[in-house]
Amino acid sequence: MAARSAWVLLMDMKRIWPSITCATPESLLSVFKNDDFNQSKKGGNVLTDELRVAPGGALRGEIDVPGDKSISHRAVMFGALAEGKTRIERFLPGQDCLSTIDCFRRLGIVIEQLSPTDVVVQGKGLRGLTEPSDILDVGNSGTTLRLMAGILAGQPFFSVLTGDSSIRRRPMGRVTAPLTAMGAVIRGRDGGRLAPIAIDGAASALKPLTYSSPVASAQVKSALLLAGLYTEGETAVREPYASRDHTERMLTAFGAKLQVAQEPEGAYCATITGFPDLRGQVITVPGDISSAAFFLVAATIVPGSAVLLRHVGMNPTRDGVIEVLQAMGAKIRSENERMEAGEPVADLYVESASLRGTVVSGGQIPRLIDEIPILAVAALFAEGRTEFRDAAELRVKETDRIATVAAELRKFGACVEEREDGMIIEGGRPLQGATVESHGDHRIAMAMAVAALQAAGETVIHGASCMDVSFPGFARYLASLRS
Repeated sequence: MAARSAWVLLMDMKRIWPSITCATPESLLSVFKNDDFNQSKKGGNVLTDELRVAPGGALRGEIDVPGDKSISHRAVMFGALAEGKTRIERFLPGQDCLSTIDCFRRLGIVIEQLSPTDVVVQGKGLRGLTEPSDILDVGNSGTTLRLMAGILAGQPFFSVLTGDSSIRRRPMGRVTAPLTAMGAVIRGRDGGRLAPIAIDGAASALKPLTYSSPVASAQVKSALLLAGLYTEGETAVREPYASRDHTERMLTAFGAKLQVAQEPEGAYCATITGFPDLRGQVITVPGDISSAAFFLVAATIVPGSAVLLRHVGMNPTRDGVIEVLQAMGAKIRSENERMEAGEPVADLYVESASLRGTVVSGGQIPRLIDEIPILAVAALFAEGRTEFRDAAELRVKETDRIATVAAELRKFGACVEEREDGMIIEGGRPLQGATVESHGDHRIAMAMAVAALQAAGETVIHGASCMDVSFPGFARYLASLRS
């Protein structure tokens, strides 16, 4: 990680807990410090940044959960494609969402950050983007890469999308193949299946498509619906199960003509009409349920804990983590339920509880795919066996999350059996503090931090600053529940 990211992590934590560099039996969290920086060095090169976690007492207090990453991305994108000003409140200033802002600035869109969480996008309409003078770098953001591929396929200019080493390993064929069927001209590594990808939007006009996706993927669905904005007619995307529907909800709020239908045996179809009149909006971003999940599990497994999580998005295509935790015995109560900007929102109160094993599979998976790493941690503290099935999609996330979760949890002494499409975890075994790796994956890093809360002895997490991708200040939030 860059020196700045590691330094920001250290400073972020020191603001809330000035003694954070001193690990004592009473401390919950500490940062490894080496010559004023939480970095280990060899030969002048930064090797890693580290977060140290030690067990402590109960977690108590309230947290305003940071804005939803998926919704923050889409608010910037759709605001850019709309006519007029879009104001985004409670924007998530994580690295991924900042990559989206950077890309649209390079496409000629004026975007102001009045504060880290208050953003104004000066939209220029569906035909307002301009050809970038350089490559568009999405960083670590798969959402930015795939959704922008759909948008750029409909533009009358040439563009190139790339990202970091993780992004360049992630499959793009599931997006580029149907976009090519719509008439897009896309070239890239491995026949257009890997980034960098070059999109020659000037080569041909897009035509409508009815596409049946083999996987339930919000990114695939969203890319095709966004390309459908640039066709004369209707573009329909069918999925075997409904994936998260933030694109459908928000595009409708901006003025798109979009219909959704639940089909037999759980299948789902979204249909969009091309060239709508999109208008700027005021978007209040709800808290990210994927971020809240870490605290739902932490408060559940640490005895005596009681935590209130405010302003959590409760979209029914995203709330699978709550459903599974409650089935395992978690005490989670929803309060103050309301609708904000077309999204259901609530405050969640969670108390410590005993858990039992369960099976997570089938149509549940698209509703909690990003939460499986932290649900695997919950399974460690459940009585009996927990199985995750039908989750092969985890193999092509920021890391192979089946392999990395299994490998890192075993370092604590956990019993985890890796399967091709999931894993089996035998709960109830005592955990021992360990030295673990984030693999550059934000959700792995945070999941390991939560597991460490109930492990005997100190845990060291290498590569901890990747947490900033989706949850800037995660360690500070966790520490605040003990301060």
